Amino acid sequence: MKGIIFNLAEEVLTHAHGAEIWDDILERAGLEGAYTSLGSYPDEELSSLVHAAGEIIGTDEQTVVRQLGERAIPLLAARYPEFFAPHTATRSFVLTLNEIIHPEVRKLYPGADVPEFDFDTSDPDVLVLGYYSARRLCALAEGFIMGAASHYGEDAEVEQPQCMHLGAPSCVIRCRFSARGSG
Repeated sequence: MKGIIFNLAEEVLTHAHGAEIWDDILERAGLEGAYTSLGSYPDEELSSLVHAAGEIIGTDEQTVVRQLGERAIPLLAARYPEFFAPHTATRSFVLTLNEIIHPEVRKLYPGADVPEFDFDTSDPDVLVLGYYSARRLCALAEGFIMGAASHYGEDAEVEQPQCMHLGAPSCVIRCRFSARGSG
């Protein structure tokens, strides 16, 4: 996994819970924590950090990962405004994952292993994503979607009727977006 995810985790967690928490998480996870954005690190290190963060914060690992995604979006929007600026709504932004955002991520972070998505856009009010990744970080995808909705001033209803964590071959994420406060 690329170091940028670890850097985002540190920023999000210290902003939400104070500067000391990152050292506490590293200690509990038994890790050094010297992550460079372009570096590659074992997926197990992120799992250990998430597990330790959940224990310290007092929440489950999926919630930690979901919050990481949601709270990372403002940081990513500040760093990479070119991904966000062309869009005025979450749906159009999310639909650029496979063709624009992830190819650019691979250029910026060589060797990045990003998830694949398929999209069902047949209902104009609902966007259905198929999520495929051996990492099974569907909660991170949910968090990124929620954060993107906030970025675009929208409310998002996100549900996952099918999940790899429950034995499914892929995850299905159903999203409904609305103007903030309209629903």
